[in-house]
Amino acid sequence: MMENATIHRWLVVALFVICSVMEAVTSDVSNHKYKNGDAVPLYANKVGPFQNPSETYRYFDLPFCLPGDLKEKKEALGEVLNGDRLVSAPYKLDFLVDKDSEMICSKKLTKQEVKKFRKAISKDYYFQMYFDDLPLWGFIGKYVTKEQKYYLFKHLQFEVLYNKNRVIEVNVQTDPTDLVDITQDKEVNVDFMYTVRWKETVIPFQKRMDKYSQSSSLPHHLEIHWFSIINSCVTVLLLTGFLATILMRVLKNDFVKYAHDEESAEDEEETGWKYIHGDVFRYPQHKSLFAAALGSGTQLFALTIFIFILALVGVFYPYNRGALFTALVVIYALTSGIAGYTASSFYCQLEGTNWVRNLVLTGSLFCGPLFITFCFLNTVAIGYSATAALPFGTIVIIGLIWGLVTSPLLVLGGIAGKNSKAEFQAPCRTTKYPREIPPLPWYRGTLPQMAMAGFLPFSAIYIELYYIFASVWGHRIYTIYSILFIVFIILIIVTAFITIALTYFQLAAEDHEWWWRSFVCGGSTGLFIYGYCLYYYYGRSDMTGFMQTSFFFGYMACICYGFFLMLGTIGFRAALFFVRHIYRSIKCE
Repeated sequence: MMENATIHRWLVVALFVICSVMEAVTSDVSNHKYKNGDAVPLYANKVGPFQNPSETYRYFDLPFCLPGDLKEKKEALGEVLNGDRLVSAPYKLDFLVDKDSEMICSKKLTKQEVKKFRKAISKDYYFQMYFDDLPLWGFIGKYVTKEQKYYLFKHLQFEVLYNKNRVIEVNVQTDPTDLVDITQDKEVNVDFMYTVRWKETVIPFQKRMDKYSQSSSLPHHLEIHWFSIINSCVTVLLLTGFLATILMRVLKNDFVKYAHDEESAEDEEETGWKYIHGDVFRYPQHKSLFAAALGSGTQLFALTIFIFILALVGVFYPYNRGALFTALVVIYALTSGIAGYTASSFYCQLEGTNWVRNLVLTGSLFCGPLFITFCFLNTVAIGYSATAALPFGTIVIIGLIWGLVTSPLLVLGGIAGKNSKAEFQAPCRTTKYPREIPPLPWYRGTLPQMAMAGFLPFSAIYIELYYIFASVWGHRIYTIYSILFIVFIILIIVTAFITIALTYFQLAAEDHEWWWRSFVCGGSTGLFIYGYCLYYYYGRSDMTGFMQTSFFFGYMACICYGFFLMLGTIGFRAALFFVRHIYRSIKCE
């Protein structure tokens, strides 16, 4: 009764925290309906180098005209994590009210302010705003190579499409004739202006976001995506066909041979994978770490599945600010019980006794490196005064979620796993002393096997990786989640089959230490993805600077580590199923 009351109390706390977060996500949302002359909200978000998506700064870090009533928009958790810092813009766009060369302010730029603008233009700074929750971008100036001069854009032209009482689309352009020369270090007078034109359209309000999602669904893009899937499917078919043919034939011959040996002379020495039947289910070294890795990998797999479900039902539509980050934080917190249950139950199956230490290890195995990486990168962002630096209040909220939801659910899952009292299902008895593993050629070592295991799954996904990287670390929009889900399923299948094949060949060579080997071989695709990061950074992107470089390689290291744990878990589970099956099919003394 006491345990049930504790579980109930923590579930109530968890629901309260999650509801608070989701309320913050959905708060401050208008009905997007306006009357003639109503003020339509326009927020300035951020500025930054176009080639460095993580290096963004507050809009008014540059000396633009400040509005009379500067207000910061209340933002949800995901928006803050995304680096959004919305403030009221100096431009006033009233519904259906055209404006022609409206003056914002006349400003005399000091030498220091001129240097700021010139430095920003040299780095291709862009600005981002949100008008009625619709994104718009533009560059703040241009550099003319022939003249070797820097020009500041001082006149923005807004074009807004509307349908009845709703805003459907917004575009912003800079007037190429209204320029200010800021090449020299001297004071400059600038008249900042803007023009607004309202035009009617028949596009319904429900389809106003289609403009952004269609960019990733253009025919030539879809052809590449389908080519990627066909390439992956061919890989899967060839691999599964090869494994099914070879392994089934080899196993059939093994079963016939071992059955014949049992009927013939009893003193004939056993060879191959049957020879090590007394060692194959010997528990691995560092079993607490192994169980923790399985728990973390299972949680990350559950997290990925839930994220895909939300994506497929349309939650992550383009520019739904911070929705993905909010979902990641909330779902990771709620799935921590899965990690606790999986790790604790498997650890107890391996006859482990210190389950509390195992739970602590499970909770810190992924969060620990992620926290250390975050602390370093957040310090870098603070040094740059970038919007990627999380405010203290946001860090406190994440800490509360971790302390009030993640940790209690991890402990409750661990208690449930410990009390499950499940026994490890081993078809063969384990001998008291392990057999000596015979000398093996170099290509049967761990690193060569990991290279072979990771290459095929990576080859099935590498085409799709470019589009994902261009979306996460660039300005492309990725919305074809159905294709991405198919590629993910293919990745799981290939990882499982290649791990089974390598496990069989390892056992056939009388090497019974397959537990950790199957895990690291399954997870080795994560290392290949990190290798692709190097290629993408130096070969396919224009990212520069210490901050962007540290953010790219730091957070990608955490993501690839997560893939290592998740795919390693899948590889081990597949190998365990296979090993149990083949040893259950023979008679073991």
